[in-house]
Amino acid sequence: MLDAIIIGSGPNGLTAACMLAREGLRVHVIEAKETIGGGARTMELTLPGFRHDVCSAIHPMGTVSPAFLELGLERHGVEWIYSPYELAHPFDDDSVGLLSRDMAVTRASLGVDAGAWEQLMAPFLARFETLMSETLRPIRLPKHPFLMLRFGLKGLRSCEALVRSHFTGTHAAAMFAGCAAHSILPLDAFATSSFGLMLALVGHAAGWPLPRGGSVAIVDALASLLRSLGGMIETGREVTSLKELPEAKAILFDLTPRQIARIAGDALPQSYRKRFEAFRYGPGSFKVDWALSGPIPWRAPECHQAATVHLGPTFEEIRLGEAQMSAGTHPERPFTLVAQQSLFDDTRAPAGQHTGWGYCHVPHGSTVDMTERIEAQVERFAPGFRDLIIGRHVINPMDLERHNANMIGGDIGGGANDVWQFLMRPIVELDPYTTPNPKLFLCSSSTPPGGGVHGMCGYWGARTVLRKVFGIRPGI
Repeated sequence: MLDAIIIGSGPNGLTAACMLAREGLRVHVIEAKETIGGGARTMELTLPGFRHDVCSAIHPMGTVSPAFLELGLERHGVEWIYSPYELAHPFDDDSVGLLSRDMAVTRASLGVDAGAWEQLMAPFLARFETLMSETLRPIRLPKHPFLMLRFGLKGLRSCEALVRSHFTGTHAAAMFAGCAAHSILPLDAFATSSFGLMLALVGHAAGWPLPRGGSVAIVDALASLLRSLGGMIETGREVTSLKELPEAKAILFDLTPRQIARIAGDALPQSYRKRFEAFRYGPGSFKVDWALSGPIPWRAPECHQAATVHLGPTFEEIRLGEAQMSAGTHPERPFTLVAQQSLFDDTRAPAGQHTGWGYCHVPHGSTVDMTERIEAQVERFAPGFRDLIIGRHVINPMDLERHNANMIGGDIGGGANDVWQFLMRPIVELDPYTTPNPKLFLCSSSTPPGGGVHGMCGYWGARTVLRKVFGIRPGI
């Protein structure tokens, strides 16, 4: 008998597997695709020699994740690369908002709101590690209630409300909105400020790095660690029923609720499965990868010094685009997120050539081709960009779901991020990693603390299994 089976080999599933194998347990990971990684794969999507991150690319949570720090991914080959600026946000007049680990650099780029930006961030930067320990975990009584109350008073507001109350100029408002838009919600939605705050704080405190060689380096490191601990990984096997599995003391799902309900069948009560089937999925993403004959020709030179570039020159434009997307339409000028990894990682493209990675948010399950609108946004700030394109690969929301079954309708975050579902995901339970069946557990991004390549959903899911099934209480 195996001790544990993990279905799914994304960063959360592999993190859970490593946590269990580290305790001497017999662990078997099963992956439906021929390659491991879930949303953290790197492939030659356009032309030979051009290595593109299929989904995740830049990893703000990668170096602050307690799970990754505890498992020591660097010892298994992960090398983090930092660009001089974490984020560049260009404007139509060729000025640029900059998110930097040096607050003075950010202040100098934000004009009249320099002081307001620093005042907003400073209390949380002063206790950054404590804030991370409180937020990258399931909801429970905080160990630092006053810090969390202060964060809640800011983070539970809508992005629009916080921007209106804190900033008077254009640069800080747009840059904060770009960070908050990672929630994939309309910016007047409750608690969208928490996403903006968290991403900006991580940028200031730790950076937004990328792994050398692509996102696949993260899952390769986890797989290397797992195998060194005696764990097994099986690929190319789609699990459709629990009856297909060998005997195990615990089964963990790195899957979303709808998939779990289908696979588990009668092993879970019908009333519980219905709650899983009612789980709501969020909007989709439309992504384009480019093979380029040269670097993106940004008008603003600062954009050449940032691995991540956000394209949306005003708060109003970003707000409108995300509102249209949420209402089921497709904005003409979508908020566009661009990554240019090859500027800083020479393993991504042949010498003298480059890759580009860009996406925007679209309605759930959309099949509308947004290529022209995304490329127009890049061309707007980098005239001549289209002339450099020598290869292109497009992924719409349904392509994303075919690539990774967890991305239902193109939802890259494991479920809609509206405040109630985000805080109480996947359903309201005291322990979000358990089910009514004492052998079945959850460990995907549909559990706290949610989406992102940080492994923390797998970390907490594994700790629950260790405690409830094996009577092991690992140190924190």
